[in-house]
Amino acid sequence: MTDKKTGKRSGTPVSIRETLKKAVTELLVLLVLHERSMYTYEMMREIETRSGGEIVFNTLYQAIYRLQEFHYIVEESKKMVDNRVRIYFSITPEGETYLEQLITEYRSFTRTVDRVLEAEQAGEKQKDGEDDG
Repeated sequence: MTDKKTGKRSGTPVSIRETLKKAVTELLVLLVLHERSMYTYEMMREIETRSGGEIVFNTLYQAIYRLQEFHYIVEESKKMVDNRVRIYFSITPEGETYLEQLITEYRSFTRTVDRVLEAEQAGEKQKDGEDDG
């Protein structure tokens, strides 16, 4: 449903997708920076490409600022390309540790959600079997 005052969609597949995307933004940024230094637009394209176009960001600046604030990434260099300054970021040792923690927590959480979903599906199958007999 769309809230008429705010325009936000709550209780829809779109809202859960956006919420999940926000939840993994830092993980995804750190993951691509783990491989090499990149500028913001390059990170966005890399994530979009790797996700097959399923995860698209309009901006990463809030995540970048948070990650910088906690010293998980640093500004590595600036390059002028086509009259634009590209700021390249790299992951710090603290960021590498944080990335490992995020991946561990993400995998643990998604396994748990999968178990709940499997239990629900098993319950539905059992319920369907009871209806037959």
